Amino acid sequence: MDDGKVTLLGFLDLSAAFDTVDKEMLMRRLEHSFGLHGTPLGWINSFLTDRTQQVVLDGQLSSIGKLDCGVPQGSVLGPLLFSMYTAELFTIIEKHGINGHSYADDTKIYHSVPVCQAQVAVERISRALEDIHIWMDSSRLKLNAEKTQFIWIGSSRQIEKVQVIEIPIYGVNVPLSTTVKDLGMKIDSSLSMSDHSDSLCRSCLFQLRQIRVLKRCLPQESVHILVKAFVSSRLDYCNSLFYGIGHGLLDKLQRIQNAAARLVSGKRKYDHITPVLRDLHWLPIRQRIEYKLSSFVHKSLHCQAPTYLSDACIRVSSIEGRQNLRSADAGELLIPRVRTKMGSRAFKTSGPSVWNNLPVNLRDSSLSLPSFQKRLKTVLFDRAFN
Repeated sequence: MDDGKVTLLGFLDLSAAFDTVDKEMLMRRLEHSFGLHGTPLGWINSFLTDRTQQVVLDGQLSSIGKLDCGVPQGSVLGPLLFSMYTAELFTIIEKHGINGHSYADDTKIYHSVPVCQAQVAVERISRALEDIHIWMDSSRLKLNAEKTQFIWIGSSRQIEKVQVIEIPIYGVNVPLSTTVKDLGMKIDSSLSMSDHSDSLCRSCLFQLRQIRVLKRCLPQESVHILVKAFVSSRLDYCNSLFYGIGHGLLDKLQRIQNAAARLVSGKRKYDHITPVLRDLHWLPIRQRIEYKLSSFVHKSLHCQAPTYLSDACIRVSSIEGRQNLRSADAGELLIPRVRTKMGSRAFKTSGPSVWNNLPVNLRDSSLSLPSFQKRLKTVLFDRAFN
């Protein structure tokens, strides 16, 4: 978007993905593609072999059924084994010159082009999907075309110029969506996060109403725990994506947190909220976003984050010709130039910007993550309330 391009983003839906994994095929791929042999391979084979299931209906147990395929859902190994099973998929995606990303069975493909080449992106995605469909069939997986979604991502001005409204997927024309849901986040075409913030506010208000009904029967500590579990957790989930969004949307989220604080503390609607947040030791929404971004940067610099995040955090001291600058001695990161406000929201810009705004002693590379986060909260708390 910062380069003035539009991105065709597709969300591939697999039918009963974990349940259809072919065990023998998985074992061969673990051996040939990942080099697992002997005892480790035997452990995994033992983990997947002789598994059974039963169904309870009206208090009655069904007969025991043997599972001939699939990896266990809800297990630690399940998502990892599925990712290894489908690793070949990304070779197909790269062959077509497009990009892919996945989280277990949630797979996305995308391609960025100038607006005038929108049809080129459609054709590349369509050809890739044909090969993906063939590979899925050979791997005993089913790509559900009816539930697969596509959306154009770009600035409002650029999106208006795109004429393509359907994507052909082996005989089925899939209409373009204006909003899609990915791992619990609602994404709109311009990445404004307005749809998600509206949905988040409705969800949190519903939870607050439910807790308010129970409050008279519970001690304050229990109310505090419920609010953290059902409201604060929702406000914090993926909140780094809120960096740089409109002030009006952030203010709406802040009002939700204020309502939660009043419920926990027993304050009335028009009581001043700042002392309440300070007494509860809650960081306001803006500082919570900075806390999340700063933690991501710390993990990236200490090889505890995916490479696509770590590669975005470049120390000034590692750049040739800049080792003697004051910013290098202070542990600052390189902030790339951007053309638009949207570009400043990308992690490669927002992360270093938030990091460079921290005190020098917090950018000490010897700090462990728990020590860093403890000091970070103190710094952000002081900024918010002093």
